[in-house]
Amino acid sequence: MLNLAIVVPCFNEEEALPETNAQLITFLNTLINERKISKFSRIYYVDDGSFDNTWKTIKELTSLNNEQISGIKLSSNYGHQNALIAGLFNSNEDIVITLDADLQDDIEIIRDMIDKNLEGFDIVYGVRNKRDTDSFFKRVSAHLFYSLMNILGTKVIKNHADFRLLNRKCIEHLKRFREVSLFLRGVIPLIGLKSTNVYYSRKIRNQGESKYPLKKMLNFAIDGITSFSIVPLRIVTLTGLIIFLISFIMSLYVLLLWFFTDKALPGWSSIVLPMYFLGGIQVLFLGVIGEYLGKIYQEVKDRPRFIIEKMTPKL
Repeated sequence: MLNLAIVVPCFNEEEALPETNAQLITFLNTLINERKISKFSRIYYVDDGSFDNTWKTIKELTSLNNEQISGIKLSSNYGHQNALIAGLFNSNEDIVITLDADLQDDIEIIRDMIDKNLEGFDIVYGVRNKRDTDSFFKRVSAHLFYSLMNILGTKVIKNHADFRLLNRKCIEHLKRFREVSLFLRGVIPLIGLKSTNVYYSRKIRNQGESKYPLKKMLNFAIDGITSFSIVPLRIVTLTGLIIFLISFIMSLYVLLLWFFTDKALPGWSSIVLPMYFLGGIQVLFLGVIGEYLGKIYQEVKDRPRFIIEKMTPKL
C-alpha cells in the first residue's frame, strides 16, 4: 500500500479549516480501512503567511492528531503556487494530492486518482466537467484563458486548477525546475510523464471567501502566459512591422497626391489620429516587453521561492 500525502495551501482559512479537516480525516481513514493507502498517510496544511488565526488553528488540529496532520508555516505570503511547492517538497510520501482548503474540489475523486496511479499513471489531473458554481464572468474569463494559453503554444489542461495527484518520480523531476515564478499548471504537463484525467463537479465553497479576486486572477494569467510563451513578443515585432509598412505606403500615397494632384489638404485628423494610434501602440508594447524584463529581473536574483518559519513535528 502506498503512503499518501494531501497538501492543502491555506491563506486566511481559519473559518474553513475545522470543517475541511474533519472531512479530510474521515475520508483518509476510510481509504486506510479500504486498504487503498497505508496508515502512515498524512495531511499537510501550509500556512501561506495568513494574518488571521489560520496557523493557530493548524497547530490545534496537529496537537489533536499528530499522527495524521502536519503543519508548515511560511514566513510571508509567497502565493498559492509557492505554498503548493512548499508542501510538495517537504512531504516524503509515495504519492501527493494537492487541493484547496475550501473543499470545492470533490475529495471522493481521490479514490479514483489512486486507482489511476495504481494503473501506472504518474500524474492524475482533477478536471471539472462543468463550472455551474462559477459566476458568468469567471466562466467566460476561464474559457478565454485556457484558449489563449493553447493558442500561444502552452500545454495546459482545460478546466484543471491545482487538484492533482503526483507520484514521487514526478515531484523529483519538478525539483529540477528552478524558476522563481513557477506556474504549476504549465510546468507539470511539460514534465511529460504518463498522465490521465478524472472528472468531477465543483462544489460551493463551504466557508469563508474566495482568495482569488480579479486582480490576482489577472496576475496569475499574465504569469502563466509570460512564463511559457514568447509569442506576445513576436506579436509585438510583427505588429511593428505591419505598422511600418502601412505608414510607408501611406507616405508614398501622400507624396503622389502632393506632386501629381491638388487634393492634398492639411488636416487635423491626418496628423493627430496617427499620433494617438502609434503612441498607444508604443505604450502597449513597452508594457509587454516590460513584463518579460520583469520576469528576467526576478529570475536572475535567484531568491528562494519560500521560507519556512515553523513546522509542526511529526510523530
